[in-house]
Amino acid sequence: MDYFDIFISILGSAIRLSIPLLFTALAGLFSERAGIFDIGLEGKMLASAFAAACVAYWTGNAWLGLLGGIGISIVFSFVHGFASITNRGNQIVSGVALNFVAAGLTIVLGQAWFRQGGRTGQVPPEGRFSSIILPGADMMRDVPIIGPLYANVISGNNILTYIAFLMVPISWWVLYRTRFGLRLRAVGENPGAVDTAGISVAWMRYRSLIVAGFLCGFAGTYLSIAQSAAFINNMSAGKGYIALAALIFAKWKPVPVMLACLLFGFLDAFANFMQGKSLPLIGEVPVQIFQALPYILTCVLLAGFIGTARPPKAGGVPYTKER
Repeated sequence: MDYFDIFISILGSAIRLSIPLLFTALAGLFSERAGIFDIGLEGKMLASAFAAACVAYWTGNAWLGLLGGIGISIVFSFVHGFASITNRGNQIVSGVALNFVAAGLTIVLGQAWFRQGGRTGQVPPEGRFSSIILPGADMMRDVPIIGPLYANVISGNNILTYIAFLMVPISWWVLYRTRFGLRLRAVGENPGAVDTAGISVAWMRYRSLIVAGFLCGFAGTYLSIAQSAAFINNMSAGKGYIALAALIFAKWKPVPVMLACLLFGFLDAFANFMQGKSLPLIGEVPVQIFQALPYILTCVLLAGFIGTARPPKAGGVPYTKER
């Protein structure tokens, strides 16, 4: 295998590994643009992965599994909204609490329903999102450079992968070219002005959380019935926090969010590729070092090594209507 084939293999893996990050980061983009810090993205992803696997296992239908994942994620969003918007509680505490609830509840219910240590049953093939071979992929495989990119990177992914990348321009259009997006961004910057204009700040923030829950539902579903064939205990493995780091790194903009998620996905794919490999003059490096790369980069980015990243001015601040 030459270097180009290795690069193509890692790139294809990077795209697949970046999909849950991309969905989750876009979810955080909508909620944080409206002024709601959503640390609970991790919990939403985990809960939706569990729900999607359960529904797909029982029904044998991947699309019903997706609906189940989206549904439970939106329920978590409403809980977060009730705590932080309606009752003006601390948004960070509410999000962390949701993460704990999701982590514990999925283990308890998984053990009670499937008796496999928190793991769900194996989802049948018809209950999973399978790979899609695009037209002409086999014919183009031998074309230099373009062929392998099309056949092995662009083609051969499941439909959720294509939806994830489609959501990037859609998110940009919604945020910057629609009335809803203008009001949502205004709520995150100056909720008092929005309230003066006769627009409900609370309802706008709830709507942003609904969108966030919708997108997190896709992320969790991808983990359990597209990338895998069952729910595994704690299978989100901190991806919600990495998505938040990507969101901050991208400075709350859709296209940079996609690029940041691809960067994290590439590091994850590179770590997988380097398992058991030796480096010149060094020898075999413990695989844990490579596996830690995404998390190390997350810490570096959150420590402030990305320049000035200014969140929405009203972010994390409960709004109290003036009387």
